[in-house]
Amino acid sequence: MPTVIRKSGEPLVEIRREIIQAVHWQVRSHIWSPPTDAYETDEAYIVRMEIAGMREEDFEVTLENDNLLIMGSRSDPPERRAYHQMEIRFGKFATAVSLSGPVNVDQANAEYKNGFLTITLPKMKPSQIEVD
Repeated sequence: MPTVIRKSGEPLVEIRREIIQAVHWQVRSHIWSPPTDAYETDEAYIVRMEIAGMREEDFEVTLENDNLLIMGSRSDPPERRAYHQMEIRFGKFATAVSLSGPVNVDQANAEYKNGFLTITLPKMKPSQIEVD
C-alpha cells in the first residue's frame, strides 16, 4: 500500500515543530530526526529520508501550506540486549521541510525502497496557481 500524502489546511506544522523541539531539549525523549536531503529540480521538490527497517504504512506524510511534515515510528526489537555500541535510533521521529513554492499535491508521489523514503512533489505551474 503506497504512502499517502495528505494536504491539511490547519497550520499545525509550527505547533508540532515547537513541541518536538521543546521535548527534545528539555527531556531526552525518543523523538528523533532521520538523515534527510531536500532539493529541487526544474520540475519538482524532492525529499529523501534514510530510514531503514520500516514499512510504508509506518510513515505519515502531511503537506501544510508550504511545509512537508514526515512522521513515524521505528519499533525497537522486543528482546533484551546488552549493547556495546548503540547508534541506530528507534521510536518516534519527525522531520519538517519547508518548500520554497507551491506544489501539485494531486501528482505528488512517495516511495519507500531500499531503506529510503523518497517524496516527489511536482512544482505548481504558474497557470495552476490560484489567485485569491
